[in-house]
Amino acid sequence: MARILISPNKYIQGKGELINIHKHIGHLGSSFLFIADEFVQKITKATIEESFSNSNSTITFATFRGECSKQEINRLKNIVIENKIDVVVGVGGGKTLDTVKALGYYTNLPTVVVPTIASTDAPCSALSVIYTEDGVFEEYLVLPKNPDIVLVDTQIVANAPARLLAAGIGDALATYVEVRACYEANAIPMAGGNITKSAIGLAELCQKILFEEGVSAYLAVQRKTVTKAVENVVEANTYLSGIGFESGGLAAAHAIHNGFTVLEDVHHLYHGEKVAFGTLSQLVLENRPMEEIEKMVRLNIELGLPVTLEQMGVKEDVEAKIRKVAEAACAENETIHNMPFKVTPDDVYAAILAADSIGKRFVK
Repeated sequence: MARILISPNKYIQGKGELINIHKHIGHLGSSFLFIADEFVQKITKATIEESFSNSNSTITFATFRGECSKQEINRLKNIVIENKIDVVVGVGGGKTLDTVKALGYYTNLPTVVVPTIASTDAPCSALSVIYTEDGVFEEYLVLPKNPDIVLVDTQIVANAPARLLAAGIGDALATYVEVRACYEANAIPMAGGNITKSAIGLAELCQKILFEEGVSAYLAVQRKTVTKAVENVVEANTYLSGIGFESGGLAAAHAIHNGFTVLEDVHHLYHGEKVAFGTLSQLVLENRPMEEIEKMVRLNIELGLPVTLEQMGVKEDVEAKIRKVAEAACAENETIHNMPFKVTPDDVYAAILAADSIGKRFVK
């Protein structure tokens, strides 16, 4: 079987780079639909309009309603048709970008993503995570290609709450842990084919940067500043993690995240915050050395990421709720079946409770 690695056509990152968006994407068409929620439009619309002000292109703005659902994708598809759009552009967080990638697929149009936070690895991937209107995970929509262009303005990222950067680190810390498991299992990642050495290398580099510079970047973003550590961590969260998971594979950590979405208790958490606990659970499931698990726990704590079920919001009827999470995590076609050994709901249940016990040892 062939080795396969996929990525966006172009990745652009820099402080203040949004003002150059027309220069970077203007060649893709002449009619652009920018999709962003109301808050993101307030902080980006004027800059986008200024960038396009001396061009012959037309730009239209549509307000994202908050959920990457089939209903929202269809609503935006009608706007594309009505306005004869050539290029779709998503500006915002993971669900906005996943929606726009799906929209580009269904309309067969060039797709540009402009993340305003570095909280997930969604921007670079040929994947949209589809939820119900109520926010419950429904399916992975695997797309035939990655976005045409990914543009990250690191000052905008630094202006966002530091909790979002931390959530992105939590998501990205799963990358190497899951890629390693997939490689050991000879699993087929979403890119197809066998896992390349490049994908493994990117995943390892991602983890190295996060352990070495994650806290420094987190502290800098608390002051809304862009340092070299911020630039490196944003690249790790966005590009290295995105290419790493897609070409290297997902395993238990994200499946356990998906399992947790069945609980209303955790709906207040960001994707990466739930994934962070899923990563701890996967390390326990694999029976990795305690030194590795504790290193991950310590970093999570420094970043304000959850290491116990109580911090996740699961405080009552814990055993019954975790049974539901474990069952959902082991559903047919879930990525937990990429693990190098058979995993049952009982295994996941035990791993989650054990991870919780380990985390409690570090929480004062």
